Amino acid sequence: MKKILIITIILAILLVSTIGYIIIDKYQEKKQKEQVDVFQQGAQYGYEQAIIQIMQQAVTCQQVPLTIRNQTINIIAVGCLQQG
Repeated sequence: MKKILIITIILAILLVSTIGYIIIDKYQEKKQKEQVDVFQQGAQYGYEQAIIQIMQQAVTCQQVPLTIRNQTINIIAVGCLQQG
């Protein structure tokens, strides 16, 4: 009888430990997903702001230099070309 009680207690402790591990794992997974979502939203906002700035400069009919790595191009709004 005492053996059964000890085995039952050990199994209960293992069950509680397993449930605790699963809860902690799911909580950490949720927090990580939230952090990734915030990062992606920030990156998207940055991209949008960069495009807005480029467009605002381009419509002034001045060349806007864009550089990626070692390559630079100049852009200008098409409406500015049609005016000349």
